[in-house]
Amino acid sequence: MVTCYLKYVIDPYKLNEFEEYGKMWIRLVNKLGGTHQGYFLPHEGANNIAYALFTFPSLAAYEEYRVKMALDAECQEAYKVTGQRRGYHNRLPHSYHMLIYNSGSCFASS
Repeated sequence: MVTCYLKYVIDPYKLNEFEEYGKMWIRLVNKLGGTHQGYFLPHEGANNIAYALFTFPSLAAYEEYRVKMALDAECQEAYKVTGQRRGYHNRLPHSYHMLIYNSGSCFASS
């Protein structure tokens, strides 16, 4: 299992727009085979940092999602909407993490 961890620097005065963006991508990631854990908006502390987490069964499944995403009309529209709202969020470089379970290794083949 591979989880993509995204960190955003957002405009705290445009949380509603960022929430719309998040809801759009949650649906799209799930549609294309991932499991989106959601977007985490600021509540206490820094008011301009948000996170998103979504998971795929393997790195190969994530790479397949990337191919599907590039061909999907809804994803292209989502990118267009995002481009029109440029400036309300800035996705920083993302990273990937594997989960270690109490009963097994993240490196075990499934």
